[in-house]
Formats: sequence, C-alpha cells, structure tokens
Amino acid sequence: MAMFVDRVVLHLQAGDGGHGCVSVHREKFKPLGGPDGGNGGHGGGITLVVDPQVHTLLDFHFRPHVKAPRGGGGAGSNRDGANGADLVLTVPDGTVVQSMDGEILADLVGAGARFEAARGGRGGRGNAALASTRRKVPGFAELGEPGDQLEVVLELKSVADVGLVGFPSAGKSSLISVLSAAKPKIADYPFTTLVPNLGVVQAGDQTFTVADVPGLIPGAATGKGLGLEFLRHIERTAVLVHVLDPAAPEIERDPVADLDAIEAELSAYGGLENRPRLVVLNKMDLPDGRELAELVRPDLEARGYRVFEVSATTREGLKELTYALADAVAANRLAAPPAEPTRTVVRPRAVNDSGFTVDRGADGVWVVRGTRVERWIRQTNFDNDEAVGFLADRLERLGVEAALAKQGANPGDPVRIADREFDWQPTAGQYVAGKRGTDERLAEPSGRATAAQRLAARKARRQRPDDELLVLSEDGRITTAAGAETGADDPGDTDT
Repeated sequence: MAMFVDRVVLHLQAGDGGHGCVSVHREKFKPLGGPDGGNGGHGGGITLVVDPQVHTLLDFHFRPHVKAPRGGGGAGSNRDGANGADLVLTVPDGTVVQSMDGEILADLVGAGARFEAARGGRGGRGNAALASTRRKVPGFAELGEPGDQLEVVLELKSVADVGLVGFPSAGKSSLISVLSAAKPKIADYPFTTLVPNLGVVQAGDQTFTVADVPGLIPGAATGKGLGLEFLRHIERTAVLVHVLDPAAPEIERDPVADLDAIEAELSAYGGLENRPRLVVLNKMDLPDGRELAELVRPDLEARGYRVFEVSATTREGLKELTYALADAVAANRLAAPPAEPTRTVVRPRAVNDSGFTVDRGADGVWVVRGTRVERWIRQTNFDNDEAVGFLADRLERLGVEAALAKQGANPGDPVRIADREFDWQPTAGQYVAGKRGTDERLAEPSGRATAAQRLAARKARRQRPDDELLVLSEDGRITTAAGAETGADDPGDTDT
C-alpha cells in the first residue's frame, strides 16, 4: 500500500573538518627543512533542494538519520586533506523547514529552491600555514571544527491553486478524478481519502492544480478526525471550493449546515479568510440530491456564493465549474505581486562591532560569546602548550583580554568560551621560541633545577673566593692572595 508522509523529524550531522598536520621537512643534507604539515579538509554539508519529481517525505520517514562525510586530515609534504562531499536531499515543493521549537528556518517553494540545513566543519590548518616570523616551526596544528548537529522538522504544505474541502463522502475524490488525471481511492464509506491528492486541470489556455483535502468534520481544527493533520495543505491555495452533499443519508445534515461547520473550522484554523470561495452541490444524478439542491441554492446565493450543480458520475456541470475555477485562479494570479528575483543580501559588520560579547553569568563566570572566538576554542588542542599560547595571543590581539579587564574581571576569575571554562590569566609578554610544542609562559614552576642552573652551581662550587686562594712565596711560605701567612692564627703551628 502506498504511503503519504507529510511530516518527519530529521536528525542531521554535518561532517567534521579534518585535523591539520604537524610535520617538519627532513631530507638529506637538510636536517631541518621547515614545517610542511598540510591543512585538513572541510567537512561535508547537508542541503535541501526542491525537486518537482518528489511528492512525499516518505524516504526520510524510513531514514531519518543523515550524516555527511568528514574531511580528511592533512599530511606531511604540504598535502591537504580531501574535503567531505556535500549531501543534497531532495524534498517536495512546499516543504517547510522548522526547528524543534517551531521556528521556521526556510519555506522551500519552487523548483530548485535550496537551503543549507547543516554546515560542515572547517578544516584545521597545518603547522605550515601557521608559521610566522615569530613561530618559524610551530609544534602544533589546528583541530578540525565539528560539523553542525541538529534536529529539524520537515512539514509538507501542498502547493495548489484550488483546494476542495468538505465532509467525508461528499464526493471530493470523485470530482478531482473527473476534473484531472488523478486516480484517488474512491469508495462508499467515510474517510476513504487518507492523504491529499493533487491533480492538474486544463481549461482552455489556463492550467491549474487542484488539491483534494481529506474529509473535515466539526472539531478538525482542534485535532478531531484528519483535519488538523491535513488543513495545512490548503494554506497555499488561491481558491477554496466547498463540496457539499445534498443527498447525505444523515437526517440532521443539510448542505447549509455542512458549509457552516466547515467554515467554522477554517476560521478556527486561521489565515484563510481572504480566499475566494465557490460552492459545488455534488451528486445531481441522485433524485434526492437534486431536490434538496433546488431548495438550498437560493440561501447559498443570498450569502454571496457562486453555486454550481454538478455530478461526477454523469459529468453534468463540470465544464462550467472548470472554467469558473480557471477564471478565479487567473484573477488571483493577476492580483498577486510579481515575483522578485533572488537578491544577494550583504550585511557588513558594524564599525564598532568587535565580533564578540563579554557578559557575566548568574554563577559569576565571565562568558565570552562570538563566532570567531568559539571556533578558535573548538580548533585548539589543549594538550599542547604552544597551541594554548597561540590561542591566548589571538584572543589578546582580538581584544578579549582588554574587554574582560574593562568589565571588571580580575586575574584568576573563571571565564567560559564555548564549552571550555578556565581561570583567566592575562598574557605574560610575547612568545619566545623554544622546544616545539611548549610555551615558557605556560611552564609550571617546579622544585627541580634546570640543567643550566645545575651547571652554574657546579662551577660555583669549584671556584674559590679570592680571599681563599693560596699563593707560594719566594721564601717557601704559603700565603693567601690577601698576603696573610697560612696558619698565622695558630701559634702552635711551626711546621713550614
């Protein structure tokens, strides 16, 4: 059995960026040829594209988890990693992309409409790209940025010019089957139609589409029956057609009461008040239907409705109805404003925009927010002291430390950027090249002396002070450099 799916939840995972490479070129007679670590590749993104050949969200119903490939890591000899391939997901015309809390992210209408739902992570730079006059051979590289990970709701709202609404078994499916080439399911019991049906109608030189919405009942706008699930499919229609059944077997029902009930549901749903309405009295091939139609037609026309008596079985009145619908659709198209071409929107950064903000949270932690600083945090390898020092220098040049000090932050206060929290210490001086992967400014003081300190202490122990140097005089006496004889302070010492 064919399935129609018009609402799904997608779990999207864009590809992570590849890590940069730490490498030093080594060749015969070139023991230190310089850094040659390549950059990591960018992760693949996920894009939604409208395809006119796609009419349902069924594929995503069975495969709701979508993951794009990650970028390749960099390598030595300045070899960059491969970029992850972007994933393109085709969706039906009229797909609305929403966040889980209901915020509309994109409304995809028209063939080829695109929306980048998840952006791939940026690849990290290798140490060759990070080299500078100060850091000639960096001992670190940037990590790949994680790709976007989010959940979105895809909701299909059919794009049709005419929407057929009415009670179950009013004959909507039969009507669309004779107006167009659509082949909906038709049976003699309520709620035969469980999914919207679309049909293309030709009337002279006019072509328009008709949507058959599953039967509405009182309370549909609040969730009863199938109404709330499918009322969205008439939001985009230009003309609404009430299909009424004057031959309904229920005693308490009549066409006017049915119309009032459906209008009440449309009003409760909202947003459809300005759509032009037509009324179709169906099943004129039945004697009971024709008799009741003659009775209610004056009341309907008195309300301002154009009324058409038709029979889907004998095709009575279909030609007049078809051309009336074509005229209504043409009038709506003429009244609609012309479609504006897609414009490139440029939003330059304000002159006084530093690209980040500094606030103090309720827990007393200073929070720094900004696209650039958060990306730097995600791309830093915190197991490498030189990489941490490089990050500190970047934040200092951007003005983060000055902003913290201006806001009243003191050294040692906790600071949070992205998902990292640390104690803030102002950058101490400029970077001094040392052993790769280290930064003397971040070195922890230890009780053990360095090799240079131990060597200096050893030389000091071997070197006597000037007043303790011994000198052999001409008469054979041993004296100090200060001229005093050895043993002069000991009167009992007579051995020369």
